Parts: sequence; structure tokens; C-alpha cells
Amino acid sequence: MAKVVLENVSKIYPGGVRAVDNANLTIQDREFVVLVGPSGCGKSTVLRMVAGLEEISSGNIYIDARRVNDVPPKDRDIAMVFQNYALYPHMTAHKNMAFGLMLRKYPKAEIDARVREAAQILGITDEQLQRKPKALSGGQRQRVAVGRAIVRKPKAFLFDEPLSNLDAKMRVQMRAEINKLHSRLQSTMIYVTHDQVEAMTMGDRIVVMKDGVIQQVDDPISLYDNPKNLFVAGFIGSPPMNFFRGTIQQRANGLWFAEKTSEASKNGGFSVRIDDRMAETLTSHVGKAVVFGVRPEDVNDRKLAGQANPDQIVHSTVDVVEPMGAEIYLYLNTGSHTFVARVNSRKTTDENQPIDMVFDMRNCHFFDAQTERVIV
Repeated sequence: MAKVVLENVSKIYPGGVRAVDNANLTIQDREFVVLVGPSGCGKSTVLRMVAGLEEISSGNIYIDARRVNDVPPKDRDIAMVFQNYALYPHMTAHKNMAFGLMLRKYPKAEIDARVREAAQILGITDEQLQRKPKALSGGQRQRVAVGRAIVRKPKAFLFDEPLSNLDAKMRVQMRAEINKLHSRLQSTMIYVTHDQVEAMTMGDRIVVMKDGVIQQVDDPISLYDNPKNLFVAGFIGSPPMNFFRGTIQQRANGLWFAEKTSEASKNGGFSVRIDDRMAETLTSHVGKAVVFGVRPEDVNDRKLAGQANPDQIVHSTVDVVEPMGAEIYLYLNTGSHTFVARVNSRKTTDENQPIDMVFDMRNCHFFDAQTERVIV
């Protein structure tokens, strides 16, 4: 296994397009790290530079303390699993998994033993090993592609959106399979996805990227609870965090957030009192523009919230009711802004009905409107 280090790595394409901008990242031996972000953020470019499939424009990449900037892909001792499986259609699953070892002139008995071992780990049957890719399901093809990587016993595994071609049920199943695989192999894994649910459920740490720049690196829970900026807060979480633009106001009984409304809005906007624990940090922002963030699970129906603080009640109207089984999503509006609440499905309400919602101000977030960096 291996430690992977990116040191001031950048990738600039012809025309000055900066796909990756001064990336610094250390992936520890046996760690499972997920790179996540929207399309075009540079996450796959980072993976391909580690693999040697893309030349870096500046900086250094180390694999197991060895600088690999000029080392060809075949000599980096890594294995990559691609989005489209990249299986040879004329070969059986067995031969696809064995092909890399055959090229390296391994003994036939060892090749077969490694293929059988990988197949057992992945739940690939003897019958499936004799089929060609066209006779396998999407999930089975992906297992073969992963098996082809396992048999090589590389220093690190690289996964480039390997589950994006699978249906929703199979993606959930394969997420669990890859997690179990990491626990069993105790190997270094770098996984790229645009799906933040995959990132949250799979990674020891998550690297959030935007426009080629690493925004935050943290474990899933810390990333969810303590986003460093507006982008991370909005990208991690489903449904995403609700944002309201407004100002911090000093009133007789403490600090308040006052929503900013558009000129066309007839609504004066809502105001909520800020939790006293946060007030000290926000005092220097009184009168300044801020972004108030609250997650859907921290927005509750007043009827279900028990003894609600009247200073934290927001009057709204239900636009859409979206049943999700164990819970429902309420899409609401304040007259000038829309937001989402995640509530108990046994207590539903109708569309176009007024409803009072309570914001849990203990779990809210505040961001500077100009820098978009977190304040609280």
C-alpha cells in the first residue's frame, strides 16, 4: 500500500484553461479519500494526473515517497477503475481480469489463483467468469472491472465515477461492496464522484473541489456540520442547505437576522433571533450583509416543535409536498424566498396552505456575503 502526496500541483490546458489550481493533498497509507464536486471542477483531472494519464503543468506527485512526475503509468504500480468499465468485449470475464497479469508474464497457475481469489471477494461466480461482457449486467461488469484491478495487488486503487452507469438500487449495493472491499484489502483508495451521497457514505475523508481549487478536506461529519464556505455548505447535503441573504441587526433583546427582500416583493421579510451562543462572534457584523444558512432537518413545523420560541418562527406558505416514505420534503416560500424543510411524514399538510415553521437557531450557519467564508 502507499501514501499519495500532491504538492502544489496544477494543470493548465492550451489557451490558459486552469483545470487544477495549486492542489495540495496528502492521502495516507490505507486511507479511502473521495474527491467530489460538480462537473468540470477538476476532480477527474487530479485522478488522471496521479495515474499518469495526464501530465502535470507544475508541482510534484509522490507515490510511496517516490516522485512520479516523469514515471509512465505502467510503472506507478496503481490500478484504475473507469466509469465505462473499459472491458475487452471479445474476452471472457476471466480473461479480462487476467489480461494485465498475462502481459507481465506471471505463471498461469498464479494468474488463475489471483483471478479466483478476486472473484470470490467480489461474488463473481464461475459461470459469470466464462461470460463475455455483453452477457453480464452492469453491476457484474463493474465487479469484473474492479476484479481486474484487485488481481494486480497495486499500491493504490483509483476509481473514476465507477457507479454512474448503474441504476439507483445497484449503486447503493456497489457502494457497500466497495466499502467492504476497502476494509478487507486495507488498501489506499482514491475515488472520484459528482454524487455527494456517495462521497458521504464512502470516504474516510472528502475533498470538495470547485473550479480546480480544493475548497475543504475533512471527514464526512465534520464537513457536513462545519462547512468552511458557502459552496461547501450548499454542495454537501440532500436536500441542500437553505440560504437567506440579509443583515445582522442589534435589537433590545439581542442580535437578529433580518431577511433581505427584493424590490418587487410586497413581503417585509422574516426576522429570527440569533442564538446567544453565536451572538458574540456576530457582533462585529452588525449592519453588514450576511448569508444565513439552515439545513432542512433544522426547519420544523411549529405544531410539532413543542414549545417554540416565538422569536424563531417564520410564516410561510407550502408550495410543494414531496413524500419520501419515512419523511416528507416541504417546499415553502416566505413571500420573497423559497426554502425546504424535512419533516415527519405522518404529519402532512396541503399545498398552498399557510404554515408556521421554526428554525433551530442552535444549528444554523452564517457566512460573509462578500467573501462567502463561514462566520459561525
